[in-house]
Amino acid sequence: MRIALLPDDYLPESTRSHAKMLHDLAVEFVNRGHKVVVITPGVWDQPKPVMMDHIDGVEVWRFRSKPTRGLGNVQRAINETLLSFRAYQAIKHLVKLEPFDLCINYSPTIFFGPLAYFLKAHGAYIYLVLRDFFPQWIIDEGMISEHSLAARYLRFFEHFNYRVSDCIAVQSPANVNVFTKMYPKQVNLSVLMNWTVAKPVTYSESARLFLTELGIEEKVIFFYGGNIGHAQDMANLMRLAKGLLNHQHVHFLLVGQGDEYELVTQLKIDWNLENVTLIPSVSQDQYQQILSAVDVGLFSLSNKHYAHNFPGKLLGYMVQSLPILGSINAGNDVIDFIHDSGSGFVTVNGDDKAFLENALLLANNPALRERAGKNACKLLIESFSVTSAADKIIEQLSA
Repeated sequence: MRIALLPDDYLPESTRSHAKMLHDLAVEFVNRGHKVVVITPGVWDQPKPVMMDHIDGVEVWRFRSKPTRGLGNVQRAINETLLSFRAYQAIKHLVKLEPFDLCINYSPTIFFGPLAYFLKAHGAYIYLVLRDFFPQWIIDEGMISEHSLAARYLRFFEHFNYRVSDCIAVQSPANVNVFTKMYPKQVNLSVLMNWTVAKPVTYSESARLFLTELGIEEKVIFFYGGNIGHAQDMANLMRLAKGLLNHQHVHFLLVGQGDEYELVTQLKIDWNLENVTLIPSVSQDQYQQILSAVDVGLFSLSNKHYAHNFPGKLLGYMVQSLPILGSINAGNDVIDFIHDSGSGFVTVNGDDKAFLENALLLANNPALRERAGKNACKLLIESFSVTSAADKIIEQLSA
């Protein structure tokens, strides 16, 4: 079977968790004997409209495209809107020559719908892996109005994405109910949990040297890695760091990039948070090394979120048997996954007192950290394996 994957960025350049997730899935399909092609944006000054390479047996088509991150909202919207058009112009002759049987469209972004439509017209089954309800979450955040021109524009592409899909896979059972209430006419729903390969990285000399250079090798390190943006409500984590400022054995290491990076930088200065280190995104290999050296995996979600989100970064924490500490929107069923498995502690964003108390439990009890970390790894193997994700997609295709 010929399978196309549509991510908005990919390895080796990408530092985002979904790029690693999709690569793991692609390799799993390759190992099962399928032909896998990843169709993803390249760079604007590449010498050809489409550049091809191979990573671990996966063929990668990088079409000429302008950047979609690190820009103003208007320019980003323009460049993302053109993703499908630029991809179509670059690869249409290749698709017509050898069509695909299955297309796995990963959202966000919402702008690959037209490209998926083109692949569907040539015989592909469209499987939408829906991780965020966009633009709903930026409406919830108050970044745009529900009735604004921007919202109507984004809704058009969102709905097009849904209409062209043969199956829409949300990331948790609770999201089925949320999605059904928002879009009652959609009936082609499934649940596909996030996934990864359970291959932990061994603590190495390079990881030790990294911590030594930062001067935190003797600390209990609370680590956050990934997008530093509005959806994560980074001020929530900074308030936690502020609450632990007098506990000198605790340190926060934040690694990533996003539209709240400057906010975190400013809060670190304003609140004199000497217990916080903030660094930009690193390579996937270095990220894994860092995970092998830290003590607690942190995550945060805005309390304005309506949907249920299981952040991909949690999988990296679980692989390395890290206990998990989180603060999220009310009703999110990630709480049940973490608490029922004994993998850590999760509270509702806004309950700063409970968040702080849970952090202290983990900071002051090495045995608890070890036990919760082992449970997190066990949860990963039972519920979030790449094998089960691939099985689920193939089963849906055969239904």
